[in-house]
Amino acid sequence: MSTNVPNAVLHGGPDHFMPGASRVRHVADLDEQVKVESGGCYEHFKPTAEQVDHEGTVLRVFSWTHRTYVAE
Repeated sequence: MSTNVPNAVLHGGPDHFMPGASRVRHVADLDEQVKVESGGCYEHFKPTAEQVDHEGTVLRVFSWTHRTYVAE
């Protein structure tokens, strides 16, 4: 059974690409980098050792590292 309970929060990166609420999300593997599509590019986030409490739920913090562009 698959649950999509939020377990991660994405920190950093350009503010315009992702509103605050969509930065809290479910990540399948908390030890792997996360890649989020944003228009014609991808924003990349790496897992950190940091955790935060968000509305009673502990979330793993992922930190923005870089952007790549979608190949045409």
